[in-house]
Amino acid sequence: MSTPQPQSHQQAAPAPNWQSAPGNAYTSPIPVTPTHLGHALTSEWTKIKSVRSTMWTLGVFLLLVVGIGLLVAAQTNDNDYADVPYTIPAFFGLILGQICLITLGVLVISSEYGTGMIRTTFTASPQRHRVLTAKLLIFFAVAFVVSVLAIGFVGLVTSGMHSGASDAGWGGTVLMGALYVSLLGVLALAVGSMLRHSAGAITAMLGLVLVPAILPAFLMISDSMRSLGEKMQDYNAPNALAKIFQIDSETDTGGPQLTLLICVTAAAIAGAYALLARRDV
Repeated sequence: MSTPQPQSHQQAAPAPNWQSAPGNAYTSPIPVTPTHLGHALTSEWTKIKSVRSTMWTLGVFLLLVVGIGLLVAAQTNDNDYADVPYTIPAFFGLILGQICLITLGVLVISSEYGTGMIRTTFTASPQRHRVLTAKLLIFFAVAFVVSVLAIGFVGLVTSGMHSGASDAGWGGTVLMGALYVSLLGVLALAVGSMLRHSAGAITAMLGLVLVPAILPAFLMISDSMRSLGEKMQDYNAPNALAKIFQIDSETDTGGPQLTLLICVTAAAIAGAYALLARRDV
């Protein structure tokens, strides 16, 4: 018979304590810095300069303002600039060129909603107001600089073609004209932020620009609506640009029209900030 082996008593290993914290805290080798508006500005600048829509819209804007402006300047003579600034030819190009800035202003933000990229943007920068602020600042800077260069170039070429024909100063028309069309683009960006749809926002902005220019002709048929038609005709976008470029009078420089646009744009921006904070992506 075989002798039974004595049973070995092994002590069970203690269960690991999964809840215990590690002995040494983890330190990331990547430096962590608090984010600020400068980071958002860099991001938006990278976006706006890398998409094709920016090149196309700004390219068409320059083609319209400079191309039409130089064609008009070539068809005029010295007597046409007796009491008007040399930037008058740029006005005819801006009538169409402003639509390019309106379109670009909408696309700067609505295209991100259309592609879903806005989710990535807000994940990287949860402070939504910071993102919208960066978009507004970058777009306004780009639109204003391009507009100043286009209008100023037309004024310089026209001055060289008709040297000594005009005594009217035209530096103010360059800055105010560029400011007006740039604010139209900023207004379009705010509308695009509220509507979140490219076609809808562009249509709304075209209606806001074109309807006040067309409707007064019908309103002034009726005596009771004549005052409204005259006021609308006085403050529509084409007539505001005409006043800025001193087509009607040297003393009327479009100050009230520009002030109205600033107020409307500020109200639209406030609405965009309010809706951005309340709505989900």
